[in-house]
Parts: sequence; C-alpha cells; structure tokens
Amino acid sequence: MAKTKKAVTIGELKKSGYKRQSIREEMRHNLIEMIKQKKNLFPGIIGFSDTVIPQILNAIISGQDIIFLGERGQAKSRIMRNMVNLLDEELPVIKGCEINDDPFAPICSECREKVAEKGDEVEIDWLPREERYGEKLATPDISIADLIGDVDPIKVAEGRYLSDEMTIYYGLIPRTNRGIFCINELPDLTERLQVGLFNLMEERDVQIRGYRVRLPLDILLVSSANPEDYTNRGRIITPLKDRYGAQIRTHYPVSTEDEITIVEAERKRFEGDDFEVYVPDYMKEIIAEITHLARRSPDINQRSGVSVRTSIANFETIVSNSIRRAVTVGEKLAVPRISDLPYIQASTSGKIELESFEDTREEKIINDLIRKSVAGVFNRYFMVNELEEIVLQFSGGFSVEVSDMMSAKSYIGNIKEMIGFTDVLKTIADSEKPEIVAAAVEFLLEGLHINKRLNKSRSGGKTVYRQ
Repeated sequence: MAKTKKAVTIGELKKSGYKRQSIREEMRHNLIEMIKQKKNLFPGIIGFSDTVIPQILNAIISGQDIIFLGERGQAKSRIMRNMVNLLDEELPVIKGCEINDDPFAPICSECREKVAEKGDEVEIDWLPREERYGEKLATPDISIADLIGDVDPIKVAEGRYLSDEMTIYYGLIPRTNRGIFCINELPDLTERLQVGLFNLMEERDVQIRGYRVRLPLDILLVSSANPEDYTNRGRIITPLKDRYGAQIRTHYPVSTEDEITIVEAERKRFEGDDFEVYVPDYMKEIIAEITHLARRSPDINQRSGVSVRTSIANFETIVSNSIRRAVTVGEKLAVPRISDLPYIQASTSGKIELESFEDTREEKIINDLIRKSVAGVFNRYFMVNELEEIVLQFSGGFSVEVSDMMSAKSYIGNIKEMIGFTDVLKTIADSEKPEIVAAAVEFLLEGLHINKRLNKSRSGGKTVYRQ
C-alpha cells in the first residue's frame, strides 16, 4: 500500500481534511480509543492499576491539569513521561515557529503576519510526539525568563520597540505549546514564579519586564511535589493549588511481589560476561522486605520516604558481590547468599534519612532491618519445629563455616554429613548446582540462628554456626 503524502502547506493540510483539536481533546480522544482497545496505558508502572492510574485516566478524560503528590521514588516522573504516549504520533505546526503554532489558529505575531501575507502557501512541519513534551526540575535559581520568556536585547538593538511582541524570546513553557509541560518538585519554585504560572493557567497572559503579553498557550500542565512540602510548609500559593484540577497521591509498592517486579525490570544488566547470574526467590524477597520494613521503621524519617531505588541498589549490590566471588574462586555461576547482605550497608546508607543523627546508629539500624527481613522470609518458608532433627545434630560439637568468599564446593561436604539436610534444602533449592545449594545452606543456617536454634560467631573472616 502506497504511503500517503503528508501535507507541506496550510492549503494541502486543509484539503487533507485535517481537523484541529486542543491538546486536552487530543489526549482525551486517544485515551478513550486505547481503553476500548484494552491497551497497556502506562507500561512499566507496577502496583498502581487499582489506585493511581484510574485517577489519572479520570483527570485526562476531564481535561484537567494534574499534580502528583508522593515521596521520592514513587514513579511520579515516569508516569508524567509516559503521558506522551497519549498524544498523536505527529502534529502539524507552522514551519520555523518557536512555539509550535497551529497552522489554522496561530497565536504569535510573526506567524499571524505570515498567514495574513501568504495564506494557504505558508509551509508547515510535522512535529513528532516526543518533541511535544517538556520537563523542568524546579530549583530556587529558576527565573521567569527560563520558564516563560524575556526581552531579547539583540532584537531591541536591531531597532524594535520594547512594546513590540517580536522583541520577546520565549522560555520553556511557550516552546512546549500544544504539548505537555511537567514541573518536578513544584514547591521549590519561588512565589513570584508560581504567580506567573497561575496567570498562565488562568488568565492566559504573562508579564514580561512590565509588558502584558496575551499568550493563549495550549498546554497540559503536570507537576509533582513531596507531600511534606505541599501541605506542611505551605510553599505552593493557594490560587495555584486551586487551578490544578486533579491532585493524585502516589504510593510505594503495597506488596513485596510488586517491589520485586520493579527491581527485576529496573536493575542494570551487562552483556558479554562469561558467567551466569541466578538469584534465588528467597534472596529477592529479603531485599524487598528490607525496604518494606524500612518504610515502617520509627528510626527512619518517613517524610522523606524510602525509595524503590533502595531495593534496586541493594539487589545490584548482592549480585555484584556474588559475581566478585565467582570471579575470585573461579565459578561460572554467581548466586547471592546471606553472607553478601552486609555489603548493602553502602547502597542503603545514602537512601535513608534517620530520625536521629548519631553516626553509629545507622549501621545498627540497617543490620536490624537485615535480620528482621531474613527472619520474616525464613519463617514463611519453614516451620522451625520441623527442623529440630537438623538442630540436634549440632549438639555433638558439629559446626559449619560460611563466608562470602568461600567456594560453593566447600559447603557440599558439610551437608552430606547431616541427616535430612539435603531433603530440607530441596524445598528452596530447585537445583543440585553447588552455587545454588551453598546459598540455600546459608539461608537455612541463618534462619535457625535468628530463631535461636543455633549460635553464630565470627572467626578469621568466616562465620561459624554451632549449637
């Protein structure tokens, strides 16, 4: 089938039957069609299907500007960036226009003059949806010039009058005309800038250097904020808050299953290694459980939140240590173990804020989170009373040494001497590969220790479990 030739002038665009619509009408229409076709509207967003996403859909169908409230690491920015998928693949704009003017209804003076002079002969371009999205992180040093615009001194020097609209250069928001503009951390904008946004959203005009410029931009404005900044510090002016049609509260993954799904999707992967990585389910659950416990810990500042990035970084850390071990001892399979968990101190410390500022407490708090997480996961897999046969075998002086740098084969000899140990391991190790068995051994021993069935001591860089 021959590809339809795209219009290159306003006249050709009229003949093609193209009908103009606002950004809100466009997104609303596309969203309704996608719902009918049962498409995945926000790919990569996990755990929001019954909570956040329905609210977003309602806001878009209503044509409302949106503000997302949520602590760090709750996928606010990702959701905003995904909204670009609701735009048409391409949009006709007047060629050379800085603010993507509508060929049928230009708003800038230069394009109006061009259309008045050349009419249907005015050339047009087709703007892809990716270029109709703008984003800015709010910082105290942002100016009106950055967001909205300012007088261009070069144009003034060329002889234009200050009162002439043509002396203005446009900021980020006008350059996203007929698109989506997102502001991250809205409360960090100064009140003066927030007033400028309010004027833009409500009055459709802006004040630049004392000159009132009518600028009826066609923009969907989306913002994000931390609830603490938004509600407690009062740093968003009331008229601006009132102009956002929808205030949507995001949240962290409710279940460890959702947390694990996000981690597996987001963790960094590298190609070309000559070894394989396998992460047992119980190790994934422990990493997710650590983050979930941190979100409920009274020792951690919950107003700042504990991001999903904590789980991702911790997962990457235990995988990295298992790779380092595999390379060191010459194994082809890298499997994270319990003895790799202490290394997450480095990847957790920078992602939590303590209620107390005592340096020595941070390590203790993280160790407590690890211990409680292992206990919780272990007790979901095993009934401790059913493991008494294994515990009794330690009463005769039997002990097991483990270390994050011990080869997997070092573990095999110990468990062969113990009655029933191999059968128990089969419930968590679905393979007889030494690396997978070694990880299961450590999980079982640590679980018995945490449940006060075995003692644990450190000796010469190794951990010893005994009665």
